[in-house]
Amino acid sequence: MKHQSLINHQQKNYKRLKNSDNHNANTSNKILKNRFIYTMDKKPKITVIGAGFAGLSAAALLAKDGCDVTVLEKNEMAGGRARTWEKDGFLFDMGPSWYWMPDVFENYFKLFNKTTSDFYELKRLSPSYRIYFGKDDIMDVPSTLEDLYKLFEELEPGSSKNLESFLAQAKYKYDVGMNEYVFKPSHSVMEYFDPRLAVSGIKLQLLGNMRKHVHKLFKNDKLRKLLEFPVLFLGATPQNTPALYSLMNYADLVLGTWYPIGGMHKIVSAMQKIAEEQGVKFIFDTEVKKIVVNKGIAEEILTNKGTYKTDFIVGNADYHHIDQHLLDEPYRNYSAEYWDSRTMAPSCLLFYIGLNKKLKNILHHNLFFDENFDEHAEEIYTEPKWPSKPLFYACCPSITDSSVAPEGCENLFFLIPIAPGLKDNESERQKYFDLLVHRFKNLTGNDISDSILFKRSYAMNDFIEDYHAFKGNAYGLANTLKQTAFLKPSMKSKVTNLLYTGQLTVPGPEYPLQSYLDRWQQKK
Repeated sequence: MKHQSLINHQQKNYKRLKNSDNHNANTSNKILKNRFIYTMDKKPKITVIGAGFAGLSAAALLAKDGCDVTVLEKNEMAGGRARTWEKDGFLFDMGPSWYWMPDVFENYFKLFNKTTSDFYELKRLSPSYRIYFGKDDIMDVPSTLEDLYKLFEELEPGSSKNLESFLAQAKYKYDVGMNEYVFKPSHSVMEYFDPRLAVSGIKLQLLGNMRKHVHKLFKNDKLRKLLEFPVLFLGATPQNTPALYSLMNYADLVLGTWYPIGGMHKIVSAMQKIAEEQGVKFIFDTEVKKIVVNKGIAEEILTNKGTYKTDFIVGNADYHHIDQHLLDEPYRNYSAEYWDSRTMAPSCLLFYIGLNKKLKNILHHNLFFDENFDEHAEEIYTEPKWPSKPLFYACCPSITDSSVAPEGCENLFFLIPIAPGLKDNESERQKYFDLLVHRFKNLTGNDISDSILFKRSYAMNDFIEDYHAFKGNAYGLANTLKQTAFLKPSMKSKVTNLLYTGQLTVPGPEYPLQSYLDRWQQKK
C-alpha cells in the first residue's frame, strides 16, 4: 500500500498511545481509524517545520511518495543556518563553508534521478586549505595522497606508513559508519545488537578517543593538529570525541575539499527546486508559535500568520525549542534539567566583511593555529568564557569564485569558536574583531583595517533570534560518546504524529545532515 512505511510507524506509536494512562483503547482506535489509515484517494497532509537540510530532504522524499507536504519556515529563505546575505554586490554564505562528503550529496540527488552537475559546478580545491602555525610558518594541505605522504615524510620521517594505516582505518569507519550506523534511526540500543555490528564496532574504536588514536601514531605536533582539526566540526575536544570520527579525516584528506561555484547556498537552491518539483509548498517568514495537541495527536499548528491543520509533523526547527516551547508540558520528551545537562557544541562569533581590495598570501580556507588549541578548548568546554587567545578560521571564497564579490574586491569572513550561553554584546564583538584584524595582518601580511567597505557580526544572540538555537549554539550537540547514536535526543515524540529531525537528534550536527524520513524512504 502507498504510504505503508508511514502507516507502520503511526501504528507502532498508536500501540504506545493505547497503553498510556491518558487515553483509552476506544478513543485511540477511533483516532487511528479517522486519522492514520490512508488510501490512494487521500494524501497524508504533512507539515515540516523548518527548511534546513534535514527538513528539505524529508519534505522532498515524502512528497515523492505521494504526501501533501508544506514547509513552514521562520526566515525569508530556505537553508536554515545555510542562508545567504547579500550587500552591495557581495554574496555571503552565512553558515557552512566546507563541502565535504560529496558522495552523500550525489546519493541524495540520485533518489530523484539527478546529479549535482544538474544544479551547480563543483570545484575541488587544491591545496585543500592552509594552516598558519605562526608567522612564516604555514602548512598547505595537499589535495592528492601522493603529496600528502610527502608532506608527512618531510615533517616526520617514516610517518607516511602510519598515515597509510590511519587512512585505511578511517576509510573502513567511513564506509561502515555511513552505511551501517548513520542510517539507523537509533530508537533503541537493541538496533545495535547485531553480531556483524559488534565485530565492526570493535574496529570502529567506539570507546577510544581521537587524541589517543592520533598521538599513538604520530609524534609531530603539526601533523597531530592537522588530524585533530576535523573533529572541531563535531563539537567536542579530541579527548572527548570517539576515535570512530577519524572517518572525518577520510572525508577531509581522501575525498577532498570542494566548493560549489556560486556558493554553498547552491546546494539549498538545488534541494528546494527538487522539493518543489515533487509538489512541496514553501511558506516563508512564518514562525510557528504553538503545536495544538488533542489526546496525543497534533491537530493544528499556530503561526504568526495563521493556523494550519495537519496529519503529521516533521520538526526540523530547534529540537529544544519545539520540545520546551511549542508543546504543552505533558507532550514534552524531556525536562528543562535534561536539556541543561547536555554538552553542547560551540557557538561562533562570525564577521562578514566586504573589502575594496584583493588579498595576498591566503587560500580559500585558512586555519589559524598559532595559539594553544587545548587552552581555547578549555575555555569552550571546561570553564566556559570568552577565549583569551582564540584560534580562528578565515574564508575567502572570492579567491575561487569571482561571482561572490565585485571586481577588484574580496569576500572575507572570520569565525571564532566560542562557548554557547555566554553574554553577547557589541562591545565584546568589536574587541574580538580588532584582535582578528591585528593577528590576520601579522600572520598573512594583509592589513585590511583601511579597506573595509562594511562588516556584519553574528553570534549567540543572532543564533537565538534567527533559529531559536538552544543557548545560541551553532553546531548542535557535542558528539561525545554519551551523546552518540541512541543516546541522542530521540526522533520519536510523545505526540503520536510528530517526529524530530535535524542537528539535535540522530545522526547529529555532522554536515551534511540527512533526516530519518529521508532514510526510511531510501530503505523502502
